[in-house]
Amino acid sequence: MIDLQNPNVLEALDSQKQTKEYFSNEKLTLLKADATNSKLFDKPFIDLIVTSPPYNVGIEYNSNDDELSYDQYLEFTKTWLSNCYNWANTECRLLLNVPLDKNKGGQRSVGADITTVAQSVGWKYHSTIIWNEGNISRRTAWGSWLSASAPYVIAPVELILVLFKDNWKKTKGSQKSDITKEQFMDWTNGLWTFNGESKKRIGHPAPFPKELPYRCIKLFSFIDDVVFDPFTGSGTTLIEAVKNNRRAVGLEIDETYCELAKNRIINQSNTFDFSYE
Repeated sequence: MIDLQNPNVLEALDSQKQTKEYFSNEKLTLLKADATNSKLFDKPFIDLIVTSPPYNVGIEYNSNDDELSYDQYLEFTKTWLSNCYNWANTECRLLLNVPLDKNKGGQRSVGADITTVAQSVGWKYHSTIIWNEGNISRRTAWGSWLSASAPYVIAPVELILVLFKDNWKKTKGSQKSDITKEQFMDWTNGLWTFNGESKKRIGHPAPFPKELPYRCIKLFSFIDDVVFDPFTGSGTTLIEAVKNNRRAVGLEIDETYCELAKNRIINQSNTFDFSYE
């Protein structure tokens, strides 16, 4: 059985009936499992969710159809957000990295629509962080060049939606924060600027940079909280959670990406501190 030294996590796992434990150590568990499967966990156990779901923009994942109709995509989003809501503790926060909008297949207000879907299943809205991705690719689609007939306006930013379950104020857990004064003052400014991650360097078609989960984890969780990523991908959220003295649980549907995450975790394990209480 998975040992996260946390009874809530152990009790939440559905006796391994619906999951395959792919990798685990003292503070981290990666499950080969599908976030749309409502039967993975029996009880709430999550303190913080940090994730970036598929964007549905035609990225070539191994095991995910990234070209659903927009209605299908919103239904997929509703399913996994509902599951996460049921698996979350009452004071759980959800930090959700999504596009502001998209124009492939028609203009869509993705961030606004996902916020609406999240609220429809119970999540409460707190705020939105704007991520100014410093190294975003230069665009070439202008619509009508130098003409008012049909110009395209494209903002080179992404969103990090800040949502929560029942109570925004955290009164449970260790009550221990490890954020500096400078970090707190900087990160509570809702415009974050840092570069994205290289697909080639990581070996995953849609990785996000470690700075994103690092900031979310330090700002929105206590030491020893359980951090969850339902779309683990290359494992960055899990790695940053454990490096920063949290516990981590992740789901990943694709075995190739499970192996990628596992290898990255092992390669960086010398930076983990498993001695904390």
